[in-house]
Amino acid sequence: MSDSSHNTPLATKTMYDIAEFILRAASSIKADQVEKMVSELEDFYKNHHDRKVLVMGAGRSGLVGRAFAMRLLHLGYNAYVLGETIVPAIGDRDLVVAISGSGRTKLIYTAAEAAKEAKAKLIAITSYADSPLARVADVVVEIPGRTKYSKGEDYFTRQILGITEPLAPLGTLFEDTTQIFLDGIVADLMIRLKKTEEDLRLVHANIEL
Repeated sequence: MSDSSHNTPLATKTMYDIAEFILRAASSIKADQVEKMVSELEDFYKNHHDRKVLVMGAGRSGLVGRAFAMRLLHLGYNAYVLGETIVPAIGDRDLVVAISGSGRTKLIYTAAEAAKEAKAKLIAITSYADSPLARVADVVVEIPGRTKYSKGEDYFTRQILGITEPLAPLGTLFEDTTQIFLDGIVADLMIRLKKTEEDLRLVHANIEL
């Protein structure tokens, strides 16, 4: 965005900066990683439809995970979110999607290890392919983004964006990018599973708070 106008509100400028980061991130996400994730979800739906999908993340990553789990439910998956009281036991042939920018958030890494011990398949969404979470995962998708642990770790990300840290504090860039990425995954799944918007609408809650 050009800064020629001094009347642009900082909130609006930040929206442009974050959107620019997401566009750059989209071009750097590895196509083979995305294909592995989508194929895993497609195969799961077609061959293990009676099994469970558990989505998990801490803090704002957890909120992103909730939004994704909601769409998986609309698509016809038996989806749950870690932390809810109604989450059933996870076991063999179940699928877990773990979201952590750093890949070392203790709660999520511990839960991921437990899922693997229960013989569930694990998809990790993280900024670090060498993180503890990524190392235990069956499928890893690297999503660029500054995390709350970023000091000294992702200087390159901040440099190519040119964004000052206060405009996107803590894990904002990772969380926003992951949210858009997962919406893209949903769009891909709609096509592969031959789902229409009407199909999703029929599953959408008709009693809401």
